[in-house]
Amino acid sequence: MAIHDTIGDYLTAIRNASRAHKETIVVPFSKTKQAIGEILVREGYLRSCEKVEVRTNVPALRLGLKYVRQRPVITDLQRASRPGCRQYTGARQTPKVLGGMGFTIISTPQGVLKDSEARRRKVGGEVLCEVW
Repeated sequence: MAIHDTIGDYLTAIRNASRAHKETIVVPFSKTKQAIGEILVREGYLRSCEKVEVRTNVPALRLGLKYVRQRPVITDLQRASRPGCRQYTGARQTPKVLGGMGFTIISTPQGVLKDSEARRRKVGGEVLCEVW
């Protein structure tokens, strides 16, 4: 079976691991996944995101999940743009999640950015996921 939506699989791995109260998970590496992980660390949703080698010349990402009083910090992650139905946004139309309680991660020509950063830089792009 071929994997078609690697970002969707990545988000599902984080969601499932946090609900199973895992401390760390290891997922296949990509630059986009690393950028999403770094945004989640910066915003306080993950404890760590580091590139590791699981075997010789096989990179992966090790993510440290974060909990507060045995409850996951990440309430939910939702994939917005899918391979069958891409979702794009302009700089001014960037969607807000739960009235500003969460945030959107957008793939722009300037890299993978959080919605507020994309608005500040006045760039739009593909809406990857919503986090709250």
